[in-house]
Amino acid sequence: MDRKSILEAANDAITKDRAATHGNAEQSFSMIAAYWSIYLGENVTAFDVAQMMILFKTARAQGNPSHADNFIDQVGYAALAGEMADGM
Repeated sequence: MDRKSILEAANDAITKDRAATHGNAEQSFSMIAAYWSIYLGENVTAFDVAQMMILFKTARAQGNPSHADNFIDQVGYAALAGEMADGM
C-alpha cells in the first residue's frame, strides 16, 4: 500500500467507517479514559487514549509489519490526537 492510500484509508476510517460504527471519537475516547483511569488508579485523558492506541498499533505492526491496517490506524489515531491537542 502506498502512502496516499494509507492516508486516504485512515481518513475514511476516522471520518466515515469507524465514526459510523463506534460513534464520536472524542466521546468514545473519554469513556475509555474513564475506565482506564479507574483500572490504573491514574488520571487518563482522551488524548492519552489516542496516544496509547498509537503505541498499541506500533506493537501490533512489529508482530506483523505487512498488515497495512496497523499503519492506517496509527495515522488515524495520530490525526485524532492532533485534533484533541488543538483544543488543550
